[in-house]
Amino acid sequence: MNIDRMEFIAWMERLMGRLDMLGDNIGELQRKRSSIDGEELLDNQDLLQMLKISNRSLQRYRSIGKLPYYTISGKLYYKMSDVHQFIRDSFNPPSAK
Repeated sequence: MNIDRMEFIAWMERLMGRLDMLGDNIGELQRKRSSIDGEELLDNQDLLQMLKISNRSLQRYRSIGKLPYYTISGKLYYKMSDVHQFIRDSFNPPSAK
């Protein structure tokens, strides 16, 4: 069975289009999976990288109640809105002299 070059290219383009669609669908499912009520959830690793802090600092913020968290199946998650509020509360504008 021989196929010509144009037929092969057309077939590959259709295949690549379908792979792109699958990739988009997988990305959307992952975003939905790590969200609650339409709000993105972050895990410890996400937050450590985002805030550039140590695991101990993150633990301290949780224990003193500065950063609300949720436990789902034994794993800690943080709502993006809570993280933004934490950042706003922690920001100290420079004092005017």
